[in-house]
Amino acid sequence: MFAVYAARIDRDQPLSGLESGERPAPEVRPGWSTVHVRAASLNHHDLWSLRGVGLPEGRLPMILGCDAAGVDEDGNEVVLHSVIGQSGHGVGPDEPRSILTERYQGTFAEQVAVPTWNILPKPKELSFEEAACLPTAWLTAYRMLFTNAGVRPGDSVLVQGAGGGVATAAIVLGRAAGLRVFATSRDEAKRKRALELGAVEAVEPGARLPQRVDAVIETVGAATWSHSVKSLRPGGTLVISGATSGDRPSHAELTRIFFLELKVVGSTMGTKDELEDLLSFCAATGVRPVIDEVLPLDRAREGFERLASGDLFGKIVLTNG
Repeated sequence: MFAVYAARIDRDQPLSGLESGERPAPEVRPGWSTVHVRAASLNHHDLWSLRGVGLPEGRLPMILGCDAAGVDEDGNEVVLHSVIGQSGHGVGPDEPRSILTERYQGTFAEQVAVPTWNILPKPKELSFEEAACLPTAWLTAYRMLFTNAGVRPGDSVLVQGAGGGVATAAIVLGRAAGLRVFATSRDEAKRKRALELGAVEAVEPGARLPQRVDAVIETVGAATWSHSVKSLRPGGTLVISGATSGDRPSHAELTRIFFLELKVVGSTMGTKDELEDLLSFCAATGVRPVIDEVLPLDRAREGFERLASGDLFGKIVLTNG
């Protein structure tokens, strides 16, 4: 079957290890199901995999992609939950949690195999392309907001780095949930798009907000860390799920954190139940993922190049057929 995969690890030039071509179809194994992939979306996780983060050379070649929607062996339209092993379903009971493609072949292919437990029904209201955007970036944003930040309608939230998949999802979900959303971006066009999606104000990184917020959604890391901490009200919560600009800020702001009793919470992906709730939320409210571009699978490199450059707003989706 045709697939897009990591053939080599290169920490400095990750795209040099990206290849496409024929790969073996998934093997039948007890407790697992094969899904015919209709759409899959790109994540920064795919770029990190090409750098060798979470993917040692001994597991190469590895088909990339951890998000997908498609059709199962019985003809049902489904969405995949990308976290393998946390439940013991389909794998050994002692196997540690991993994200698809860290141990098992991914979704940038005509077919993918996952534990049957990891398959959820796709709501009829969502297209395959829309549903494929939800299991990583949108699920991460959903968990950050509603589980780890614990925000409620009427609360205020700062979303750093508008334009990225998680940040864009947080703006849309926050607006739909009745939050007062502020956003940052270095790019004027992205700030304008953030306002169109429902942010009440979009500013340059580091700019003073009109008010201190109840929570910050942080995926940028070092470049925005100090601003994130300074933007919180006393007792507020900073939730971090990524560090695309680096993980070593020049100012950790420790004094402010303890003096104002701020909370710093790490967040990674989400549970199957949270994904089910997110799918229902989108179906019921009309909220839809922001898709920057849809490409056929054989043009995946173009999508990777745009993701690596940061020249996008929302998700890039790859389709089969």
